[in-house]
Amino acid sequence: MNPQEINNTAIQSHESNSNNPGVHSFVAINYIKCKEHYKPRFEELFATRIKAIDKMPGFIFMNVLKPTDSEADYLIVSYWTGEDAFKDWTKSENFLEGHKRGFEDIKAAKMRNEEPPMKSDFKTYKVISQ
Repeated sequence: MNPQEINNTAIQSHESNSNNPGVHSFVAINYIKCKEHYKPRFEELFATRIKAIDKMPGFIFMNVLKPTDSEADYLIVSYWTGEDAFKDWTKSENFLEGHKRGFEDIKAAKMRNEEPPMKSDFKTYKVISQ
């Protein structure tokens, strides 16, 4: 195979991949700021997640990104077929179940009169190019 054939094959493979969100998809990025002492626990929560989001209609896939800079946020990047699918997730029992342990950690910190061990900031985007 020449370089052009290899490139074309790679492009076709990427375009036909069922995990490829496509230009018409919707992306939600959750920026998570963790207290230093909570970072191992946060990573454990994702390593042992129940995958409640994976069962939602319209969910495509998710990436959990750990910062290489200790001051930066963790990023939870989820891809959806559309904004309505994402909004349905945020109002679902699956959302509550998927976040249950993290919510319990926040509640426990409040009961001890401590700041929450993590803070979340959602931003949403529409994919316009790949």
